[in-house]
Amino acid sequence: MSIEQQVAEHYGRSDLASDILGALERAGKDIDRLRPEDLAAIDEFHIRGREATDELGQALGLEAGLAVLDVGSGLGGPSRRLADVHGCRIVGIDLTDEYCRTATVLAERVGLGGMVEYRQGSALDMPFPAASFDRVYTQHVAMNIADKPRLYAEIARVLKPGGLFGLYDLLQGPGGTVHFPVPWARDPATSFLATPDELRGLLADSGLEVVGWRDTSAEGRAWFQLLRERLASEGPPPIGFHLLLGPDFRDMARNQVRNLEEQRILPTEVICRRA
Repeated sequence: MSIEQQVAEHYGRSDLASDILGALERAGKDIDRLRPEDLAAIDEFHIRGREATDELGQALGLEAGLAVLDVGSGLGGPSRRLADVHGCRIVGIDLTDEYCRTATVLAERVGLGGMVEYRQGSALDMPFPAASFDRVYTQHVAMNIADKPRLYAEIARVLKPGGLFGLYDLLQGPGGTVHFPVPWARDPATSFLATPDELRGLLADSGLEVVGWRDTSAEGRAWFQLLRERLASEGPPPIGFHLLLGPDFRDMARNQVRNLEEQRILPTEVICRRA
């Protein structure tokens, strides 16, 4: 089985949209008139959630009229958020077909079907002509991709000259190897973290000039603390990431926090300009 097949199997499950809508309906939501806020607990599958997405959108200068690509779009939460806030049309590409189908259903349910589009495909061989997009971004995706030179070369290929690429990913920290399982991988077979120095070299080799770099580890630790306090006082939300990853998610989340606290992972936002 290829790495991409293993990654798709890790994330994939059947009839995910029905599971999410059913959970929302049981929680008293009108699933025919959903608001983006109703999906908040499952929309942003990365550390710091919507806050990190908003920061990335601002750093990229998103606005109406720009053609934007979300590489590894997942359930579509970030693309729906950014399209709604900034008025730009966003295309998402994701390896997991069920995620694309679910993202499409959820976009229609919150009234954003005309602003976003989702296509199944590989980030290493994207079905778009060269220089198609003004902005490209990716969030918590590169950790599952071994062939990073090809990933960033593909991103540079589809990005217009002078266009911006933003990434928000987990890098390998100085604290040692990652404790598994984690949300992106159950074992090291599908986990490929780059160090900060390695990432800088990869981006430069792809013709992407770094214009902004932020290690957000401190913000990530504070976010997890607030999340723990909220769960203690309010209990779990009606939908959550256990719907995506099953009963292993509790151990994955515990390890995610431990890895962050021990500096085994570094959540990092990087903004680049294509030459």
